[in-house]
Order: sequence, then C-alpha cells, then structure tokens
Amino acid sequence: MTERIVSFVMSGGVGSRLWPLSREDNPKQFHDLAGDGSMLVKTLRRLKARPDGETPVFLIASERHAGRVQDDVAAIDLAGGLALFEPVGRNTAAAVAIATLQTLSAYGDGIVLVVPSDHQISTEQQFWQTIEQGVPAARAGRLVVFGIKPNQPETGYGYIEVSGNGADVSDVSRFVEKPDLETAEAYLKAGNFFWNTGIFLFRAGAMRDEFARHQPQIWEAAERAFKASNSDLSGLYMPLELYEAIPSISIDYAIMEQAGDIAMVPATFRWNDLGSWQSLLDVSPTDAQGNVTVGDVVAMDCENSYLRSEGRLLSAIGLKDIAIVATMDATFVAPVSHSQDVKKIVEQLEKSGRLETKFTPSHDRVLLSGAWRKRVQHWLFEETLPLWSTAGVDERLGGFHEALGFDGKPLVKPKRMRTMARQVYAFAVAKLRGWDGPADALIAHGLAFMSGNGRTERGGWVRTMNIDGGVADATEDAYDHSCVLLALAYAHMCGNPDALRLGEETFAFLDAHLEDERLTGFLETSAGEGLRRSNPHMHLLEAFLAWHTATGDRGHLRRAARIVDLFRSHFFDPESWTLGEFFNDEWLPAAGEKGAWTEPGHHFEWASLLVDFAAKSGQKNLTAYARKLYASAIANGLNRATGLAYGAVSRQGMPLDRVSRSWPQTEAIKAAIALDGADGPDLKPEIEARVGRLFRWHIDPAPLGLWIDRIDERGRSLASEVPASIFYHLVCALMQYLDSTDGH
Repeated sequence: MTERIVSFVMSGGVGSRLWPLSREDNPKQFHDLAGDGSMLVKTLRRLKARPDGETPVFLIASERHAGRVQDDVAAIDLAGGLALFEPVGRNTAAAVAIATLQTLSAYGDGIVLVVPSDHQISTEQQFWQTIEQGVPAARAGRLVVFGIKPNQPETGYGYIEVSGNGADVSDVSRFVEKPDLETAEAYLKAGNFFWNTGIFLFRAGAMRDEFARHQPQIWEAAERAFKASNSDLSGLYMPLELYEAIPSISIDYAIMEQAGDIAMVPATFRWNDLGSWQSLLDVSPTDAQGNVTVGDVVAMDCENSYLRSEGRLLSAIGLKDIAIVATMDATFVAPVSHSQDVKKIVEQLEKSGRLETKFTPSHDRVLLSGAWRKRVQHWLFEETLPLWSTAGVDERLGGFHEALGFDGKPLVKPKRMRTMARQVYAFAVAKLRGWDGPADALIAHGLAFMSGNGRTERGGWVRTMNIDGGVADATEDAYDHSCVLLALAYAHMCGNPDALRLGEETFAFLDAHLEDERLTGFLETSAGEGLRRSNPHMHLLEAFLAWHTATGDRGHLRRAARIVDLFRSHFFDPESWTLGEFFNDEWLPAAGEKGAWTEPGHHFEWASLLVDFAAKSGQKNLTAYARKLYASAIANGLNRATGLAYGAVSRQGMPLDRVSRSWPQTEAIKAAIALDGADGPDLKPEIEARVGRLFRWHIDPAPLGLWIDRIDERGRSLASEVPASIFYHLVCALMQYLDSTDGH
C-alpha cells in the first residue's frame, strides 16, 4: 500500500510585495489571481489530487483570518485534516513544529509534507511525481527540500547549493539567501544552484529530533501551546499566552541551515512564488503585445506591461515594461523590473501611519458622498429626537430614563450620572446643529436633576441615583466626572446660566480629589481603587477639548496635552498600533487577559480626538497616531461577516468579545470623518459604508427612533432594551456626518 503523506499548508503571510492588492486583512493567498480560484483553494486542491495513497490535509493559518479560511475550505474535503489557527504569527519554525506535533499526535511517526499556500505550480501530476521521488529519502530519516533549476539570474528567491549537478536526489551543501544580481548570475553559471521552493518533506520523528538538537526552546514552547489547544468544528485554536511564547524565527534559520544530511529533489513542475507583479506578468495569459490586463482596462500601444484595475477604468497609452495596479484607494506604478521594491513603499507607508497597507476598502462602498443624508436627517429629526425628548424624559421624578423598551416605553432602572450627563450633551449638540425642539428646557431639566440630587459634600458628583433621585452609589468616579464636564461645556455653549459655575466647581473637585498626586493622569475614583484605565482619560480629553471650544481658554488645552502625553508614553503600543485598556498603578499593562485587551471602538474615539487636539494645538504629528489607531481597528477589530467592530480584540487581533455594539460603529464614522479632512486618503466612500452598516445592522431592524444595541457575530440581535447611554453616540456621529456632507 502506498505510504500516507500528511500534508500541511502554511497560510500566514501578508504578501506585501503584491500591494496594493494584497493587504494585512486580505493577503495574497485569498486572492484569485488567475481566474480559477484563490491561491489557497488551488493549493488545497493540488494536495487532494495525489494519485495514490491517503493524504489528510491540514491548514495552518492566522486566527484573525478564521472566517475567511472557513469560507474558502467549506467545499473541500480535507480527508480528516482541519485548520490549525495561530493566535499570533510566530514565523515558519513554529508552524512546522505544530505540523510535526499534529502528525505525531494523530498519525505517529508519519511522513509530513509542508507547502506554502501562495505558489503557482503547473500541474498536479508533475507536483506529485516530484514529491513521491523524495519519499524514500524522507522515510530514511532525511529532511527533504525541493529545488527549481533556474533559467534566469533571479534576485527575489533563496537558493540551494547541492553537490553534483542536481540531476537526481542530491545532498544539500548549503542554503543561500536572496542574492544580488552579480551573485545570481554566478549561481546560474555554476549549474549546481537551485531556487528554494520552501516545500519540505520529512518524517515527523526526524523533524522532532532536529528541533530537540538545535531549537529545544521552540519545540518545548510549541508543545505546551499545542497540548493546551481547543478544537471545535471550525478548527483547532491555541492559547495566545502560550503561542506567543514561541521564539519567532524561520524554519530555514532554525533547522535547515543547521541540520545535516539534507536531501534535495529537483522539481519537474513549473513553479512561481508569485512574489511580485513581474512574476504575475510571467505566468498570466497575455495579449499579442505581451500585456496582462485585468479588470476595466483600455491599453493602446503598450508592450509587456501588467495593467490591473480593481474598480474604475484604467487607461494607458505607449507603456513598455510597466506595472500599474489600481485599487479603490491606491495606485502603484513601476517598471516591472522594479516591482519587487513595492515592499519599500509599504514600509514607508507604515512608518507614516497610512491606512492603505492594513485594510481593504469595502466592496459595498457607496461612492457618492452624502448618499445617506436624507435617511440620516429623517431618522434624527423625525424619529429619534422626538421620541427621546418625550418618552425618554422622566417628567415626574426628574432626569432621564436609563432605557426604553422596544415598545418605546421607559424601563424602571437606577439613573447613572453618566447617562444623565450624556442626555444633556446630546440635546445640546442637537440644538447647536439646528434642532428646533425644546433643547434649552431639556438641558435645564437634566442639570437641575443632576445638581439637585447628585452632588457630594466635597463638590463632586455621585455615580448612581435611584429613580426618585436619592443617592444609590456615592462613588466619585473619574469617568462620570468626564461626562459631566462634557455636558456642562455644551450646555454653556447653548447659553445655560448655571453651566459655567458648575463646570468651575467640577474642575476644582477634579484637581483636588481625582488627580493623581504624582501628576500621572487621574485616579479611577477619589478613593484610588482598582486598575488604572485609559478610557476615563480619553473622556477627560474629550471634555477638556470641549471646554477649550466653549471658552477659548488655553488652560484647557494644557490639561488635554497632559492626557495626550500619557497616551504617547503608556497607552499606545507602537509595535501593534493598539491602545491598551487596563494598567497597574505604574501604568504598565495589567496582568493576564486584561493586559492584552483592546477595544476597536476606543481606537476610533481616540483617533478623532487626536485629530481635534492636533488641529487646536498645532501638533500635526499626532495625526499619524490617529491613522495608526484607525488602521489597527479596521484591520484587526472587525467581524468580517457583518463589517461591524467587535467589542474587544487582543493586541494580535484575536477576538475577545465578539459582540458588536452600536456605539463603536458610530465612533468609526466620526474617526473616518476626522481623518478624511486630515491630509490623508479620501475616506468619503468609507464614511458612507460605515453609515450604511450602522443602519443595516443596528437602526433599520429596530422600531422607529430606537436601535439594536447588541448584535452577535452572525448578525443576530442580543438586545432586550434600548439604553439611553448610546443616544449621544448616535446623535453626535450622525450630526457630524450631516455637517461633513453639507452641500454634497
């Protein structure tokens, strides 16, 4: 009986050399580059096509791409294999170690084949003929690699040097990194250098022994992560804290360059790793002039050029040996001989915080700016504000109701100070933006209830009141005080006679009782208890900026600057472009999961606030931080099924809270509006798409004037009530949308 081969597909790369098509959230292996299926699907089909012998197929992929992987492999029988999801990328040595562990666990000391997911290979039959040629050497305990006889001096590939001429299975002398042109020409002339395909064949026990000999720390860490993994119908998931402990290094450096007795099989199939636009020009069907045209392209008098449009019409005249790739938001132009250098463009874009390397524009983009204006205006002015200015107001006992039912009737619940303040703020914003309803009366009603029932003896504000206004929780909370300050700033702008005095009293309390005596931000509560959080500081920044707008006093900007300094020094991680939520007393990330916890909605909020502060202070460099936060949230924080932001993800993009609430979607709209006017890419289509998703999932399914606040990862409602605390998010974001599209 023909020997079983256990196949593993590595699908964790980004493919930055095929930017702007390939991006972090949608790398090249998921693209259909030749019109016959994605590269990943073609690789899986190739492995399934072994003429003889059992071949279970496993896939090693990033957990952030789990939804996409499941869509791609749904129709493919993996013959007992499954997807193995990495919570964070740790390079190819970790992937090979996991493949070896899976084989040892399920099949014993079997033969393992590891292949990349993004290679173009001529025929399935020739591929398997080459692989079978290496089986005897692998069975004998040798590590086997596969080489391609070069036909040109290629500088984009690594090389394998073998003893002899490499006509048959040969001994590997050494592995060589990508050479310069002169060295590549020398390799071609020597005749015993082969392109390294990155395909490996070995006995599981032999690879385990090589790890034990050369990289025991990688093996031990991978083994711990693998043993702690959990499986469901979608695949196997490894815990983040264990997997990220695996040293990040390639299998070439970790094992292949150190192991002895490695065999190379010369490949009989045509091969291309599709690592550049030049390589796609080489393998794609061409017209009579040698051009490849994909999409809506008109080319005249062009030769040997790669012309691709993912959206609008691309027209070209008189080009020779040129690559042009145009997507919805970016265009790349270069001589095809220089197309490998697109990686330099990507590096430069990432350094400057550009969004275009991180996320792919939505396919359902609305290109007409202001397309949602009529719907937004009607919902705000005819449905929502009339409902919440009547049914949402507690006329009998004072203040505002915490929530309404889906029948539009108030629910009996304790009244939080932050909700009372947010309602005042929302009605003030509505007045300032043209609402002709009873805003002044509502502002006065809310402030009277808050100040009459919710003050502490020291001049602060309580956390929660009972229905009738009696104090339920007298904690003096920084988050609540930020909401109160924001409401008072806008009430002052609306002419409320008490707002300025109340604001000055609140600032005095803030300085005396909530400011950290070490001048490192603010305490969570006046008692100084609990973990430190970035979130209250974000809302204080929002309040300080509002008071600067209301009074013109630059002292409020100085307060804001201290929050921004804390953001730069402690909250923001420059490696992952993420914003931490929980910290210890020294502003170091909290232990455990809380230290890895990030919220896409807060990334969006910080982004728009940083743009606002940059405009007010002149610190234009802060816009780059805002772009990075937005890019990180879009790339790592969205549910691919709905396009909505998750509640929380890890710093590596692993979902921690899969529920999508309505408020992060509104903050995404505000962030896109802010960045659209900040000398960056045109985000107007993205703004329309974000407004469309808010209505599609949260507003349209709800009764008039209400919204679905919580949605699960499949788009199903989890809401049992409509919280008033979300009202201000919706009013402010959609009012900003109307402002930004005025005249469109």
